[in-house]
Amino acid sequence: MGTPGDNFRVVAGRYRLEVRIGRGGMGVVWRATDLLLGRRVAVKELVLDETLSEGEARRQRDRTLREARAVAQLRHPHIIVVHDVVEHDERPYLVMELIDGGSLADRIAGHGPVVPAEAARIGVDLLGALRAAHAAGVLHRDIKPANVLLEAGTGRVVLTDFGVAQVAGATTLTELDSFVGSPEYTAPERMSGARTGPASDLWSLGALLCTAVSGESPFRRDSLSGILHAVLAAEIRPPAQAAPILPVVRGLLERNPERRLDGERAERMLRAFLETGHIPTSGHRSLRGVLVAVLLVAAMAGAGVSGAALIMHQEGDGGGTPSPSPPSVSGSVSTSAPATPSATVP
Repeated sequence: MGTPGDNFRVVAGRYRLEVRIGRGGMGVVWRATDLLLGRRVAVKELVLDETLSEGEARRQRDRTLREARAVAQLRHPHIIVVHDVVEHDERPYLVMELIDGGSLADRIAGHGPVVPAEAARIGVDLLGALRAAHAAGVLHRDIKPANVLLEAGTGRVVLTDFGVAQVAGATTLTELDSFVGSPEYTAPERMSGARTGPASDLWSLGALLCTAVSGESPFRRDSLSGILHAVLAAEIRPPAQAAPILPVVRGLLERNPERRLDGERAERMLRAFLETGHIPTSGHRSLRGVLVAVLLVAAMAGAGVSGAALIMHQEGDGGGTPSPSPPSVSGSVSTSAPATPSATVP
């Protein structure tokens, strides 16, 4: 349920804020009416840090507006539509389509986890949305159940809240030296301060799929330090409920972004699961690699080439030398359910 607005404020002489329907770290979302066109919309009022100097606040406002305008150019059925970006009393507002329905987080809280097939359907739709965003140079950086809307009646999946998005060529909000995002869904390379790319959003999607089928992220712990350790170093333990889609989850939750399952393959695997009830194994690819290696060894044995070295080379990822993971980071994945507290993370 929403909270009635105080005297129905009107911003930019056009948008009447009526009921507060959501709140996050980056702002407040209102159900509103576009008085010019007579339609219902959602308006996100961005919250500015009052501790910033006037100059810093203005730079933050400018960056936010620039990123919002870039996101407004995205056109995809599973990405929230941004109708307008306005400024009122030196505060930016995003005017978006109003989705009649709650978030995936609301769905889990009210009705429990979803079945693997529903999680796969949500995953396919989100992968399509991310493919469109990434092609436009936009990284979402906050993929989590609270930012995925499920439209009532149609089941349409809508990715929303690009408040901490990174846009290619634009100075980002987080360059004010503060981390923004949700640690339980943040990729290890971003957590450690390394350069990030589209693969970071895919890691977050892997954590989201685990949450969808089990009710909580596999990285949930009772302290922030515990979450950091879980993301960066602890054994990754997908929930037992994720078993039907485990190859996708394991691939997305690969700590090395260079070895992480890419979006196109993940989408193909999930679609195959929706069509057949199972995900095809990739064993034939490994077998083919071994056969090729054996034939090459036989053909080149007379030339003094080391067969063992050649086989080891062929067993590498794509025939190349894979980039090693940091020694302190475990890349193993267990299929047992996590035994972690359900306390809220600060």
